[in-house]
Amino acid sequence: MADSGLTWSAFLTTSSLVLLVAVFVSGRRRRLEARLRGIAARDGAADPDPLAEFARTALPKLGAHLVPGDEEERGRLQTRLVHAGLYRRQAMVIYLGVKLLLIVSPPLLGLAAGLAGLVPVRHGLILGAMFGIVGMIAPSFWLDKRKRDRQKAFRRSLPDALDVMVICLEGGLSPPGAMQRVAGELRTAHPALAAELNIVQREIQLGRSLGEALRQFAGRCDLEEVRSMASVIAQAERFGASLVKALRVQAETLRVKRLQYAEEMAQKAVVKILFPTLFFILPGLFIVILGPAAIQIMEMFSNMRR
Repeated sequence: MADSGLTWSAFLTTSSLVLLVAVFVSGRRRRLEARLRGIAARDGAADPDPLAEFARTALPKLGAHLVPGDEEERGRLQTRLVHAGLYRRQAMVIYLGVKLLLIVSPPLLGLAAGLAGLVPVRHGLILGAMFGIVGMIAPSFWLDKRKRDRQKAFRRSLPDALDVMVICLEGGLSPPGAMQRVAGELRTAHPALAAELNIVQREIQLGRSLGEALRQFAGRCDLEEVRSMASVIAQAERFGASLVKALRVQAETLRVKRLQYAEEMAQKAVVKILFPTLFFILPGLFIVILGPAAIQIMEMFSNMRR
């Protein structure tokens, strides 16, 4: 029995070591393959995505014809794109190219469907024009929705970021180091805020103060909470007040505002759910409850007529 126990122990130990080595080697191979694919994609050796290639080449050419000639209007559109988080150099021409494609494509598709005999030509043109009007309006609504979602994500994540930053500053880190640490800690939970904090940290490294960098961040997201935080931090830097105390007070204020915003959304939900309840839920309940009674009443009247 002792020999068999030793044999089983040796077998299990050897098998575990072999499995551990296999897992380690396969994990390294997968990481190496992922890195090689990334390098190949950067060097252009990977197979290009047709959709990405079209967006990179054709859409800027289409959108270049729609770029506003007025400097004020062009700056207003650029500001909207920045508020939506679109920072790329060709974001404006790509956006306008997509808009032009959504306007022109539906009428052409409707005309093609009419010439092919799938639908009458008149109906195809009318439907195409209607969808073209929708395509002209939809990108603007998409920009506004993207901006609202981004601001909502910042409202939720700013108090957590300030708490982590206060801990880092109390631990002895400088403001740029604290920004870098906060961005690294929040990269998984709040990626949008982490990316913006990386930009803030780079601006601080280029010579701007923390208040000025946060003021630029407030301009990019158009959020009153960030604007007030930048003002508080700028005043603390100007008058030599404690930055940790200012950030702690600002974190508490933002947390209260986040709670109030959640309560406001909860109160709005009661009103928003009223109309779906009236038009979709209550009719079904009436049918289920009154349906058998209505059938019985109809049968009773039919029997009386007989």
